[in-house]
Amino acid sequence: MEKVKARTLSGFMELLPGPQTQFERVRRILADTYALYGFTPLDTPVIESSEVLLAKAGGETEKQIYRFTKGDTDLSLRFDLTVPLAKYVAMHYNELSFPFRRYQIGKVYRGERAQRGRFREFYQADIDVIGDGSLDIINEAEIPAVIYQTFTKLGLKRFRIRINNRKILNGFYAMLELTDKAGDVMRTVDKLDKIGAEKVKEILVEDFAVPADRADEILAFIAITGTNAQVLSALEGYRGRNPLFDQGLDELKTVTAYLSDFGVPEENFAVDLTIARGLDYYTGTVYETIMLDHPEVGSVCSGGRYDNLAEYYTDKQLPGVGISIGLTRLFFVLEDEGMLNPDLSTAPTDVLILPMTEDLSPAIAFATACRAAGVRAQLYTEPKKFKAKMSYADKIGVPYVAFLGDDEVANGVVSIKDMTSGDQDKRPLAEAPAWLAGQIAQRNQATPIKE
Repeated sequence: MEKVKARTLSGFMELLPGPQTQFERVRRILADTYALYGFTPLDTPVIESSEVLLAKAGGETEKQIYRFTKGDTDLSLRFDLTVPLAKYVAMHYNELSFPFRRYQIGKVYRGERAQRGRFREFYQADIDVIGDGSLDIINEAEIPAVIYQTFTKLGLKRFRIRINNRKILNGFYAMLELTDKAGDVMRTVDKLDKIGAEKVKEILVEDFAVPADRADEILAFIAITGTNAQVLSALEGYRGRNPLFDQGLDELKTVTAYLSDFGVPEENFAVDLTIARGLDYYTGTVYETIMLDHPEVGSVCSGGRYDNLAEYYTDKQLPGVGISIGLTRLFFVLEDEGMLNPDLSTAPTDVLILPMTEDLSPAIAFATACRAAGVRAQLYTEPKKFKAKMSYADKIGVPYVAFLGDDEVANGVVSIKDMTSGDQDKRPLAEAPAWLAGQIAQRNQATPIKE
């Protein structure tokens, strides 16, 4: 029989055991941090009815979606976690308590061209707060705190959360009598970091018929920089010319005023008027997070405020605010840049137990006691030579190896070798599990990322 060549499709990430352990560690920190802020876990189907998934989308999304039929049913793989959330809230409106706070970490699929660091199958890690009819702006101020805590717990320090408000932008474009072009203008301005001011102006003037003098006003406006207080002060100069602008400025000042109370240091956030987010459904505060030493990566966490999450599924007004971390892409960058902490063990077990007696009962009992103490323990009972057993321990990178021979069993002790230092000691069988638990806890105190 001819063998089929084993291969993984382009754009799909498949990790070896060590990196997979590192990935799971990062994912666990995200989930634990989200839960600290009162977000409940949610899981939605990977496959949905195409009618449901595409109700809110179209255009490029429809071109990129994985769509297929099963019998006479038109199905699609989810392309993000927001549309399934909208469907979920609309379906379960009468059973949910509002504001509804959920987090979801799951795979999504996009049939776009695979590139370095961009995948067709990837994990997103989202949080959203959904209100019933209204949603207090304090929720928009709390989101940066979640971002800050998440990245800090991962071990990142050199990052900045960039904040803006779409009402400010929409109000500003209304002042310039460009309301009908606002969406196109914001999507173009969103590319400023990638293509530069000169190219942005060229696109505005030539593609969207924005008068050159107004294009200059736009570029001057988004070029307002300085400390957060300086930027807000400069924006005050535009107050009184448009009510929507004034409302957005009030909201932005409220959000930034509460950030220090939420524990976000000023060096980790910045008011940035270039931030618009490309999606039209954002209506208030918007966020983008960048790694300062790797600006070429772009935003690693983005989102914002929207006013009607589920308008395609229900007449209920369901405003919300949320963010999404492209977890697979973030992990790829961290691994590629050598930022994953090599000091944290990626072994599948904390201690490898090698029975050296015919009767396996003592070794089995010791493994059971270790697991009861929270220590991951693996019994190695294969009929191999001692050298092969130690070679296996080396290959999986296990921190400790425990030996139980006749002498150890007779004396009620266990020999434990530290595979990092090479030291080997005998410890009482009854005390060894707790000792191992303490040693492992010390090893696991470090963060998964080293900048």
